[in-house]
Amino acid sequence: MCLAVPMEITAIHDKVADVEIGGVTRQVRLDLIDAAPAVGDFVIVHAGFAIRRLDREDALETIKLFQEGLDLELV
Repeated sequence: MCLAVPMEITAIHDKVADVEIGGVTRQVRLDLIDAAPAVGDFVIVHAGFAIRRLDREDALETIKLFQEGLDLELV
């Protein structure tokens, strides 16, 4: 089973972004997104790639579902 996670972009360096959720930071590739994201945008991350931008409301709702379903503290 694969799981894609919404993460917030904290910095962008050419085709690589720093992303964060719940204090966990990662670097992800931006090659697969059709429109250039900006710092503060949320992206769906899977296997080291940002695969889609999400609006903030949808991202926070998805994070809330992860928190409730998996008993996690992410925000």
